[in-house]
Amino acid sequence: MKLTPGKLAGMKAVSDARGVIAAAAMDQRGSLQKSLAKEKGSDIGDREMEEFKSLVTEVLTKHASAILLDPEWGLPASKKRAKNAGLLLAYEKTGYDKTGPGRLPDLLDNWSVRRLKEAGADCLKILLYYTPFDGEKINDIKHAWVERIGDECRANDIPFFLEFVTYEEGADEKGLDFARKKPQAVIGAMKEFSKDRYGVDVLKVEIPINMKFVEGMKACGGQKAYSKQDAIKLFQQAAAVTTKPFIYLSAGVSNAEFTESLELAAESGVKFNGVLCGRATWKDGIPVYAKQGGDAFRKWLESEGVKNIENVNARLKAATPWFEIYGVKEAALVGA
Repeated sequence: MKLTPGKLAGMKAVSDARGVIAAAAMDQRGSLQKSLAKEKGSDIGDREMEEFKSLVTEVLTKHASAILLDPEWGLPASKKRAKNAGLLLAYEKTGYDKTGPGRLPDLLDNWSVRRLKEAGADCLKILLYYTPFDGEKINDIKHAWVERIGDECRANDIPFFLEFVTYEEGADEKGLDFARKKPQAVIGAMKEFSKDRYGVDVLKVEIPINMKFVEGMKACGGQKAYSKQDAIKLFQQAAAVTTKPFIYLSAGVSNAEFTESLELAAESGVKFNGVLCGRATWKDGIPVYAKQGGDAFRKWLESEGVKNIENVNARLKAATPWFEIYGVKEAALVGA
């Protein structure tokens, strides 16, 4: 597989010198606003959302290869990022359509891939709720939606990062039953969106198992869905179905749980290409900002937030460069 010049430039911009994506995520919108409001005990407006995102960006991008932001509240923050950090911008609306089944997605009004690129994006990202076990009618809508965005990214010569989150309608997605089903959902989604028709350049994927149900892990709460060897095999099976670079998302788990899952990925020997890690680095600072304000949150980020992102970065020694997959020589990344 070969990358066009624009896609190659975008990929280099969000990677470290090794060709590993060590990116921070700060594109949460609805969930972040609700969490801040709950802690503060009052509504959270545009100013607070922009300040929170700006502080996270300013402090954490000194330790990241890139930052993922949204164009709704994140553009002021994008100007605060470290010089070495690239920019990914989200294209989807927060949440999903709750008026019918299937968690259908939608794109932001008044934005296009062209406009996001003009706003400074090096790469484009969308989030999709997806399970291969949904009905054909639902998934056909989603497949066409991703194809459309892939074509738009091709036309604008910008890398396309597809993030998918698996689910099951009516299920407890943090529970034992879903933990047993999750690996096949993740594997099915990785296999589907590796097809060239979608134009995806990087898959942003969930850890294929729920660490809270892996026997012998620190994160395990008692109930078990898989042995450690089962979990290692599932990491390997998921990695084996894709021909695309893939990076792991933290999916709202604690820093300790996410870093333990990266250690297990390393032990399984899978060739993952980095992370796009959000809440595992900054979510514990939400009450600090809500109750004590921006200065206190900055201090928290400079100590705890930096410690969290360095914990993740330490596990990225096991990550492999994406350029090998695209046939780009390592020398092409020098000075990226």
